[in-house]
Amino acid sequence: MDAFLSSTLAVAIAEIGDKTQLLSLFLVARYAQRLPIILGIFVATVLNHALSAMLGAWVAEWIPETWLPWILAVSFVAIALWLLIPDKDDSDDSKFLGMGAFMATTVMFFIAEIGDKTQVATVVLAARFTETVWVIIGTTVGMLLANIPVIMAGKWLMDRLPLATARIGASVLFVVLAIATVWATLASA
Repeated sequence: MDAFLSSTLAVAIAEIGDKTQLLSLFLVARYAQRLPIILGIFVATVLNHALSAMLGAWVAEWIPETWLPWILAVSFVAIALWLLIPDKDDSDDSKFLGMGAFMATTVMFFIAEIGDKTQVATVVLAARFTETVWVIIGTTVGMLLANIPVIMAGKWLMDRLPLATARIGASVLFVVLAIATVWATLASA
């Protein structure tokens, strides 16, 4: 359950103000069909985060066990710092928009997640927790928790959400994860 809750919370908070959240806003303005966009986000996230979590689990197998907590702690701090940098929406002139709401969302979200903070967080979380399936479920739920309100409330919500505060809050969460990782390592030594 720790893997699920940590993954859900980490991705839901990290996603606020992220480029994929901006992509959600763009897609709902473009298509005005909410369900196909939500389903596209779900499919893209499951595929992308499943691959990312498998990579994280594989990396965890090859790294010496004594190194892993320290690498994870540094990774959490790196993500925390990365979260402080605002994303920009670069979806305006996509060639995928003619594919319909579901396919365009699926393809654009999958591509937007490549190398994104939440994808990197998924790799790190899967390396941290042995319950890879719960990491995938948690990061997917986190992605949906952050994007469905944007899809449903759109611009009204984005105008009222303090993105700088959200980025700082997400950054603090990843620093806490780094501290918890180091604390658990030192406590078990």
